[in-house]
Amino acid sequence: MFIGHFAVGMAAKSVKPSLSLGTYFIAVQFVDLLWPTLLLFNLEQVAIEPGITAMTPLNFIHYPISHSLVMAAVWAFAGFALVYFLKKDFKAAILIAACVASHWLLDFFTHRPDLPITLSETTKVGLGLWNYKMATFLIESVLFAVGVAMYLKKTQAKDNTGKYAFWGLIIFLAFISVSNMVGPPPPNVAAIAWAGHLQWLFVLWAYWVDKHRSAV
Repeated sequence: MFIGHFAVGMAAKSVKPSLSLGTYFIAVQFVDLLWPTLLLFNLEQVAIEPGITAMTPLNFIHYPISHSLVMAAVWAFAGFALVYFLKKDFKAAILIAACVASHWLLDFFTHRPDLPITLSETTKVGLGLWNYKMATFLIESVLFAVGVAMYLKKTQAKDNTGKYAFWGLIIFLAFISVSNMVGPPPPNVAAIAWAGHLQWLFVLWAYWVDKHRSAV
């Protein structure tokens, strides 16, 4: 799951426009923004095993800090607390918490049984949609299209930057998604970790876009 997570962020923006799209992107992708750093410090582990699923060659061996259900709840609560402290907006805080938690839920549908429930990793779950490439592509594409449509319905461009930078972001996200699906496996784990940090580019891009759009 990649663009499906960003779809949730755009849908959330349409529900509560007072927060920036960049903030929603941080929320829905928080655990995947955290994971590359944990990889670099060898606090979590992944292996490259082409063919392990139809969609990705990655075998997620150990990642309870970022991707366990227990920690997903912790990160969601942290998101709620931070937004409520800064904004004093209960509904916005709840929505951010839901966005953070949504990442684990979407991963549950797509991952093979490698998502730990607790930090001990004694039980791992996942429904394995990634074993079916075309089904994964179609479902994620529909989610993305719905998220884009909801965002466009509730915002409008203030200027050309708000229009073209937004569509540039959408096209780039779609391109990365297709590249992940059809491209070669990454050369090593270090490359995965460093490339994962590039996701902050999407966050900054979303903040930039949102400054040039207004709520309808």
